[in-house]
Amino acid sequence: MWRQQDKNELSTEDVKKGLRILRDVGVVDLVLSGGNPLLREDIDEILHYASDFFITTIYDNGSMAVQKMDALHDADLVAISIDSLDPKKNDFVRGIKGAWRTAMHAVEVLHNEGISVGVTPTVSQFNLNEMIDFTKYFVEKEIPVWYSLYSYDSPSEENNLFKIGKKDDHFTIVDREAMAKFCDSLMEMKKKYSNILITNKLLKTIKNFYLTGERPWECRAFHNFFMIDHVGRVAGCHLHDPTTTIFDLPMIWDTQELKDLQEQYSKCKRCTYMCYIFYSIQGSVLSNIQVVQEQWKNAKLILRKRPTAQLRWEQRVMAY
Repeated sequence: MWRQQDKNELSTEDVKKGLRILRDVGVVDLVLSGGNPLLREDIDEILHYASDFFITTIYDNGSMAVQKMDALHDADLVAISIDSLDPKKNDFVRGIKGAWRTAMHAVEVLHNEGISVGVTPTVSQFNLNEMIDFTKYFVEKEIPVWYSLYSYDSPSEENNLFKIGKKDDHFTIVDREAMAKFCDSLMEMKKKYSNILITNKLLKTIKNFYLTGERPWECRAFHNFFMIDHVGRVAGCHLHDPTTTIFDLPMIWDTQELKDLQEQYSKCKRCTYMCYIFYSIQGSVLSNIQVVQEQWKNAKLILRKRPTAQLRWEQRVMAY
């Protein structure tokens, strides 16, 4: 992502205007990702503003987190990307020498500062066999772990919001039995550790997919999630052409046009991105109750430090 440079971004005031629109249409969760959103000089102002409206997660590779620590107090969750306990393996994945040491230092400093920080490994063939030890290392330090799956974009529309990688045989998961075993092991570990931030329903879905190749879910883009890029273009997911802008979003909200887009996305079977699968299968009232029940211990950590977040957790259950 960081190789795709574009200096044209929404201004601070336009970001705030967009956040107000998201609030008005009923968005509950906000994820700020990149690239690296902490590179914005106004990220402290944006985070402070967003924290009044949303459960807010922000991603960083560890390079900016310590410098932006004051701003990160306004985030509900800070996600630091780490892919291995082996510094050389992690730096190979990240393509930057010293990335492991910087990221580990950031996690330690933020955790000691009382900021809700967790680590987000991308599970691939390259690190699959160490992911259980990796998880245990962090959760025993009471540092949450949540996961991405290695995936890469297939050829798609020319104007899609952004692109993620190309196929790399180092990372493509070919050991399907090992992936299923990993899912089983995480479900077992969750009985002991509360900081493993992935639901059993999602783990069972991923396990079934790798064992059978079947997709027991329909994409719920523009039902349960959508994407906004750095200039305000909106699409159900990043693989498709944008359909509107954040400022024009209210014009298509609750219209037949949006229903048609939802139907179009529901038939798409092009990706296995963990976040899209999660929001697709956890979109019902019952599923959201299950999310809160499974993650209640982790939710209480946020609520204890940020009482105003309690209402947003209640909204998450009722959002659908």
